[in-house]
Amino acid sequence: MQVTTIPSAIDDPVNQRILAVSEDRIQGFHPRPFDEIAHLSSIEPALVLERIRAMLQAGTIRRVRQTLLATNLASGALVAWQVPPQKLNAAFDWFFQQDPFTGHVVIRTTDAAIAGAAYRLWTTVKVPQGFSLARHCHVLAQQVGATDCITMPARKLFALGVGHMRRRALHPGDMSPAPAQPIEIREIQLSDEEWAVLLALKREFTTDEIVADPWTLRARQAGVTPQEFLAVAARLNQRGIIGRFSTFLEHVKPLADGQSVTRFNALFHWAVPQGCQEQAGCEVGRFHILTHAYWREGGAAFNHVNIMAVAHGTDRDLLLAHKKAMDAHLAQMGIPVTYTNVFWGGRSEIKPSEIAPQEYIAWCRRMNLDPQAMRA
Repeated sequence: MQVTTIPSAIDDPVNQRILAVSEDRIQGFHPRPFDEIAHLSSIEPALVLERIRAMLQAGTIRRVRQTLLATNLASGALVAWQVPPQKLNAAFDWFFQQDPFTGHVVIRTTDAAIAGAAYRLWTTVKVPQGFSLARHCHVLAQQVGATDCITMPARKLFALGVGHMRRRALHPGDMSPAPAQPIEIREIQLSDEEWAVLLALKREFTTDEIVADPWTLRARQAGVTPQEFLAVAARLNQRGIIGRFSTFLEHVKPLADGQSVTRFNALFHWAVPQGCQEQAGCEVGRFHILTHAYWREGGAAFNHVNIMAVAHGTDRDLLLAHKKAMDAHLAQMGIPVTYTNVFWGGRSEIKPSEIAPQEYIAWCRRMNLDPQAMRA
């Protein structure tokens, strides 16, 4: 009897259509998110479920989860770390393995000995409400032997959505007809019931949970009825807390079958005059190649850059051509750029940052820290 193997590679035509939608097109909360993927990709719901299960099991998809706009739930920042070269890889490993509140971990390099080049290790950090980001980073610096760190909280967001498959066909200069809309950063307080639903909502899916109705089991885990779960999730969505329902691919590391989704990860820096940050961010955020674009203040160590954006691709020169198009557009819009640079990503790992206050307390105790001493 012949056994039929379900295709799980990214170059399979059906999988390509699914991933072009499922990576970052399912915005907000949906009671039946896989049906939404099926609708937007024009593929039968049963086939979507079968293929996503197969890709997750094969390691083509590294995780499936409901994302959050966690910038509104926790104090966060992009952090650049100066670590002695002999400790760099050990520090990378510690951040990825030991700190649940660190998300992205990337070792970066520059093409020349420029401002900030000594800051090789870059991470994103989120500290749950009520606790101090500065104290947390101080503890992390002690743990990895960092000699300095610079925290760069996001002032505003202009682009957020990692869709590697659909970005493969983009040309330099491809952008939206209108400027991006800035996303404000504001702290939102949640009730105990909302926290319970949120924590159940954001957990990664196992292959067994890739079903048409994925939230009934999560409602049971949260201690509420399915109707209550959907109602609370809808309220959280209205309050701007829910991000997107997403299937995540590896950014740089080869997939289980040896293919690479991307090869290069570029962090673009621009310094624009004070007062121009929002306009510049909205103009940069128009470009479809970008997965992230922020207003962050880099300070003197980074020549006072204040607009940062990330792009991924398989061709280094093509990424530079995309940046050249952005530089030309800023000039065309009359926005002066006093400094610009590219930090290239090398070794990288990504995991969701924990944001639950109770998890922070538990981590402090595992680290022999007094949780009260870590409060803001």
